Amino acid sequence: SLCCGVMGRLLTRWRTLPVLATCSRHLSGYVPCRLHHRTLGRGKHLVLSRMFQPQNLREDQVLSLEGRSGDLTCKSQRLMLQVGLIHPASPGCYHLLPYTVRALEKLVRVIDQEMQAIGGQKVNMPSLSPADLWRATNRWDLMGKELLRLRDRHGKEYCLGPTHEEAITALVASQKTLSYKQLPFLLYQVTRKFRDEPRPRFGLLRGREFYMKDMYTFDSSTEAAQQTYSLVCGAYCSLFSRLGLPFVKVQADVGSIGGTMSHEFQLPVDVGEDRLAVCLSCSFSANMETLDLSQTHCPVCQGPLTETKGIEVGHTFYLGTKYSSIFNAQFTNIYGKPSLAEMGCYGLGVTRILAAAIEVLSTEDCIRWPGLLAPYQVCLIPPKRGSKEEAATELMGSLHDHIAEALPQLHGEVLLDDRTHLTIGNRLKDANKLGYPFVIIAGKRALEDPSHLEVWCQNTGEVVFLTKEGVVELLSTVQVA
Repeated sequence: SLCCGVMGRLLTRWRTLPVLATCSRHLSGYVPCRLHHRTLGRGKHLVLSRMFQPQNLREDQVLSLEGRSGDLTCKSQRLMLQVGLIHPASPGCYHLLPYTVRALEKLVRVIDQEMQAIGGQKVNMPSLSPADLWRATNRWDLMGKELLRLRDRHGKEYCLGPTHEEAITALVASQKTLSYKQLPFLLYQVTRKFRDEPRPRFGLLRGREFYMKDMYTFDSSTEAAQQTYSLVCGAYCSLFSRLGLPFVKVQADVGSIGGTMSHEFQLPVDVGEDRLAVCLSCSFSANMETLDLSQTHCPVCQGPLTETKGIEVGHTFYLGTKYSSIFNAQFTNIYGKPSLAEMGCYGLGVTRILAAAIEVLSTEDCIRWPGLLAPYQVCLIPPKRGSKEEAATELMGSLHDHIAEALPQLHGEVLLDDRTHLTIGNRLKDANKLGYPFVIIAGKRALEDPSHLEVWCQNTGEVVFLTKEGVVELLSTVQVA
């Protein structure tokens, strides 16, 4: 009974706490949740001092397990290591730390919105894939050393799936009574993928373990499948536009996936490993590997082709019946006859999009996020302890409570930098590196009547002074994924 009483009191306290993405949802996480919050003025605040994050932000060199600083040839890799977004575990594998997990979860929410808007249904398939499925398509041998292979205690062979064409087609084929009236199916998942990269590099841009969104579509005809292909490509365009990322859709090689048509979605950037040919006179663009090396003019309008580099963040394939014919993925057509489903597959590199966005948007010293993906939207910096402005500390607590009351969409998005033993300047420098879209400082003008707070709008470079009411009005326009 004593134990039940203690548990009851814990449960009661637990239910009164705000639910935050950085906290466990289980009773075992109660203490970390309590430690994440400190009281400043009225209410509970999410504070920086309790974040699980290396505090190396003001160091000139990145100290990591990556080796010599000269090996960090990629801006996003260097910045993500320096500010504590990732930590190396083994070659090509990284711990994703709390800020990155928050950004990743937001990206997945945006992807879910786009995929479900076109009729996507979310599934989850095992990472462990039987060798027999891959042998049926001959990709067990074709993929070579790229497959991470293993045997269980019974000697049965598996691979850790780099992609799931075989698995999803076998799943659909197992449904023996499908009708054309049920199609199309747009089935997708967001899972960890594994590829035995010979030389993993560039941090999350080329790793051995990564997150990917892969969608597989099943249609009743070639025409319907091509319409679905255009629909998914349109959703990809919408996704990258919402994130504010400059992208180009290019003609691509089908590679080991196969099929008869393929496109890549590329973010143009110098560190990119893909060479792209873009026509400035029309909409034609292609991965150089699909063109004759001597080709210098656009095959559509004959205008000159411009070469650039890019990071592949998405890839689409029209597969036809390549896989459905092997696994006998059939449906009953309008005439009551069995027909093979026409397929497509569509990938998005989820962790790669995060790193590529940082690569494209950031400065050499400071991370800049797509607004929708910023781990926290607002960072509050109260005065230094013992300074002349310390009297404005209560104002910052009041501001936090006012934001929480007036803007419930920002619940869990406001972080307080409670390291008041540091100067405002040092904490502002840290906030600038971490890339919070809005940094709000209680400085000298906070003691005026009326009080004015210094607001840094990181993504536009603007600095404005606003009253508490003005701050709330500014933040009311913030969109949160």
